[in-house]
Amino acid sequence: MSDPSSEPTTALGAVVDPALVEAAFRTFADLARQRLGEAREEIDALNVYPVPDGDTGTNMYLTVESARDYMRAHGVDLRTSLTSYAKGALLGARGNSGVILSQLFGALVRHLATSRRGDRPAHVMAQSLVVAADAAYDAVGTPVEGTILTVARAAGNAALAAAVPDSATVAEVVAAAAAAAREALARTPDQLPLLRDAGVVDAGGRGLCVVFDAAEQAITGVRRDYALPTMGRHAIPIPVPANDLTEGGPSYEVMYLLDADDTAIAGLRTALRRIGDSLVIVGGDGLWNVHVHVDDVGAAVEAGIDAGRPRRIKVTHFAEQVERARARRVGRRGRAIVAVAAGPGLAELFEQGGAVVLSGGPGHRPSTGQVLDAIVECAAEEVVVLPNDADSIKVCEAAARAAIDQEIRAVVVPTRAQVQGIAALAVHEPGRALESDVVAMTSAARHARHGAVTVAVKQAFTSAGPCEAGDVLGVLEGDFVRIGEDLTDVGRQIIDLMLSGGGELVTLVAGEDGRALADSLAAYVESEHSGIDVVVYDGGQSRYPVLLSVE
Repeated sequence: MSDPSSEPTTALGAVVDPALVEAAFRTFADLARQRLGEAREEIDALNVYPVPDGDTGTNMYLTVESARDYMRAHGVDLRTSLTSYAKGALLGARGNSGVILSQLFGALVRHLATSRRGDRPAHVMAQSLVVAADAAYDAVGTPVEGTILTVARAAGNAALAAAVPDSATVAEVVAAAAAAAREALARTPDQLPLLRDAGVVDAGGRGLCVVFDAAEQAITGVRRDYALPTMGRHAIPIPVPANDLTEGGPSYEVMYLLDADDTAIAGLRTALRRIGDSLVIVGGDGLWNVHVHVDDVGAAVEAGIDAGRPRRIKVTHFAEQVERARARRVGRRGRAIVAVAAGPGLAELFEQGGAVVLSGGPGHRPSTGQVLDAIVECAAEEVVVLPNDADSIKVCEAAARAAIDQEIRAVVVPTRAQVQGIAALAVHEPGRALESDVVAMTSAARHARHGAVTVAVKQAFTSAGPCEAGDVLGVLEGDFVRIGEDLTDVGRQIIDLMLSGGGELVTLVAGEDGRALADSLAAYVESEHSGIDVVVYDGGQSRYPVLLSVE
């Protein structure tokens, strides 16, 4: 048997409780997404290199969102959380800067995984940042200074210097890296004339600074807020005419995931370098993310086929992208509803009400990108979004903010349950002013008290006390308030609680195999609560045999 002290471990967990490190990392994942969401429009406005298409902030935001969501779905401990985050970034990387960011995450995680017990955590973190910067440079076909690469290298070098004292901590190393990143960002216009001429700092570098600031906040609790350097020019780059968007460069951005042996990547780099620029290939262990700007899209895809199996192929024509966006804005009319539905029956209900439906619910909630796509595809000037789930509200709000770039006015009605969405949609009136419609829908949702009945899948401690797997749980306004053995009995208790504050209408939404239960509860309402109307729908949602609301 090998000596445990010599086995590879996640170094930060070798000295500190791994559960605490994992909690800090998950906090970082949430903060990185939040901070990039807040800075997204600012970063988009800085975007002039390599192509002034104004989407760097959005791409980096969607990349970290994909990383966080994948980690939430697959991370069960420190090691799997780290590796899942890196893989999620690789799978969801968007644009040049998003792909480079995913390489930084991947290389950092791989180096952390090679550390051993006894290694100093501060030094391991610093060395990991250096390795990540080197890997990002290696991934780019033609590295250019004054970009996200420069900022990453400056951060790594500063981290390494801060880790020299034996007493150095991970917090000190990360703080030094964040400070150096900000200083390097301020110097990017001196290194790249295109930035200096536009009067901006590098957009990708700014995004990376936001990520470092999120890491520092997750570890130290200190939030850094600072203004961008003033350069005496414009805050937003001068638009480039649509017919000359790429300044004489290639016309198309091609991206795809590639399943290929690692040995095939050198040949792929050579082939793509011959036909394009802005080449970035990141990944490893058989899965790669390929990004390149070319004039010949077919040749770029064929190069991928020669190397392995390309999938999720995405092609963007830079000039047409601007024209399509303009055309969409001109053609938009009226108001639309986007609703998140947790089951097929619920989806049908929302569709009958005229909503565009996104699949959601526990375990497969939509991402910001998916909500944004639904908002854009509505072809409406105004869009009201119904999350119908407490954990999806922030995602929908981020998508609504992003819709501003498409000149779409999107508003989120913060429905926290499916039944609240049904109530809100019932009072929707597209003919009245948006503000009045939103007020009416929000009021209807808030006046719909919501509950549910479910079955515990594991032992836990709830607001109603401890429960065991298989216990029936009664939910009221998101809290577990009843524990029992029989679905019908607990359902009746929740109905009585909800009607104790008054009400005129009880709505029951039957889940998978829950129609008999819903009908039984409807009969109970009719017999025990005279004068109360009751309606039953087939929702088809999982995990909850019945959802309830009282209006």
